[in-house]
Amino acid sequence: MNWYVLYTKPKWEKKVTEQLQAIGIECYCPLVTKERQWSDRKKKVEVPLFNSYVFVHLEDKDRPSVFQSPGAVRYLFWLQKPAIVREDEIATIKKWLNSPDLAEIEVSTYQVGETIQLESGPFVNQQAVVQEVTASHYILVLESMGCVLRMKHK
Repeated sequence: MNWYVLYTKPKWEKKVTEQLQAIGIECYCPLVTKERQWSDRKKKVEVPLFNSYVFVHLEDKDRPSVFQSPGAVRYLFWLQKPAIVREDEIATIKKWLNSPDLAEIEVSTYQVGETIQLESGPFVNQQAVVQEVTASHYILVLESMGCVLRMKHK
C-alpha cells in the first residue's frame, strides 16, 4: 500500500477526510492551529497544513474509490505518475506537528535554486530546493513530496 496525494476542492480537506474515513479509507489531513482575526474577536482554528491536499493510504487498484467523495478532484501527479509519499515522510510530518517547539531553520546563506539537506528541525534529512528567500520568509520545495513549504523567519 502507498500514500497518495489527493487534490480536493478548496476548503474541503477536512470534509473529504471525514467522508473517506467513513467508507473505510485510511487518510491523513495534517492540521495546524492558527489564530484568526474577526472584526470582533480572535479565535484559534485548525486549518490544513497543505491547502487542498489529503494523503490517502491504499492499494493502487483501489485509487478510484476516493471519488465517492464529492470534494475529491484528482490525484497529484509527479513525472506523469501518481505522486507517492513515503511512509517516513508522513511520519516526519506527524512528528513535526506533534513537536512542542517548532525548530528554526536558517537558510539566509543559501542561494535560490540550491539543493540543501535540512540538518535539524522537523524535516531533518529531507532534501529541499531553495525557491525564494526574503526578509520575512523562505520557500522550500520538497521534491520527494512534490510540495512547497512557505516558512516564516522568526
